[in-house]
Amino acid sequence: MIQASIVPVTPFQQNCSILWCERTKKAAVVDPGGDIERILAAVQELGVTVDKILITHGHIDHAGGAAKLARELGVPIEGPQKEDRFWIEGMAQQSRMFGFPDVETFEPDRWLHDGDTVSIGDERFDVIHAPGHTPGHVVFVHPGARLAVVGDVLFAGSIGRTDFPRGDHQTLIRSIRDKLFPLGDDITFIPGHGPTSTFGEERESNPFVGAYG
Repeated sequence: MIQASIVPVTPFQQNCSILWCERTKKAAVVDPGGDIERILAAVQELGVTVDKILITHGHIDHAGGAAKLARELGVPIEGPQKEDRFWIEGMAQQSRMFGFPDVETFEPDRWLHDGDTVSIGDERFDVIHAPGHTPGHVVFVHPGARLAVVGDVLFAGSIGRTDFPRGDHQTLIRSIRDKLFPLGDDITFIPGHGPTSTFGEERESNPFVGAYG
């Protein structure tokens, strides 16, 4: 059984997720954008052991704290897909652009690709390459738990921005409609910002990609 807890971080109130295997108590931190002390406090309160960091994409509010957290915990970083390398290498420029404190860049221990899997204890998540918001954006899906962590691809009632470098609106729409929605209406997803929703709810009512969008 997989469990999840959301820790809002950074001035953007980004949903950093802690996912853990209930049997082994092994955990992954997904998208530690910042506020490392808050994340570590949540990990301690949950009583889990983090053995990796997962990154959906290279924007600073999702990846800005990855290097520091990985160093403090002594764990590897997995993701995103390698087309987001330029975002990660430009972390210092991003910090100036958005008024963040200086942050460290990093080289993921493992770049992820469409069709890969990532393990958290006894549990496995499928990796889906879902470009559009960024070219190397990935989504993590646990088919058994009917749970997805989608970063900034899809939100409750909205979709990710595509006005950043190498963003593409039509590519994002295809990622959502062709790669995510076919996985099933009953999948609950944790977005990068805001409340959770289901693919079914968004397929029916989201004004950007829903039935009437």
